[in-house]
Amino acid sequence: MKRKKIKYDCLKCTGYCCSYDRIEVSEKDIKRLAKYFGMAEQDVKSRYTKTYKLKENNEITLEQILRHKKDHIFTSVCKFLDSDSRQCTIYEARPKVCRQYPNTTRCGYYEFLKFERKQQDDKSYYPTF
Repeated sequence: MKRKKIKYDCLKCTGYCCSYDRIEVSEKDIKRLAKYFGMAEQDVKSRYTKTYKLKENNEITLEQILRHKKDHIFTSVCKFLDSDSRQCTIYEARPKVCRQYPNTTRCGYYEFLKFERKQQDDKSYYPTF
């Protein structure tokens, strides 16, 4: 089976996907992070995640999500995004949802970013919200 060519470059992006409010982590992700940091799973949960209450159809579901930190481009981002390089500091241990993103050959934000940089004639330009 032939793989489709990826048409985005995360190394040229500002980490928009890292600004999503909810970056869900599974128990398997917690185990991976614990091994990566050499910590107990419970310590990883308390230090790097928080519980989010998702309300849908009168039902409440609890999700573990990554904590955020303040950011100079976006309001807040995943605590593991390096604010200067705009790269993931736990790339090898990143959660499954990050490994799968954007789950297509194109990234909508990257397309937008390329367009804006071309319009501004500035390869390092980033639009602010």
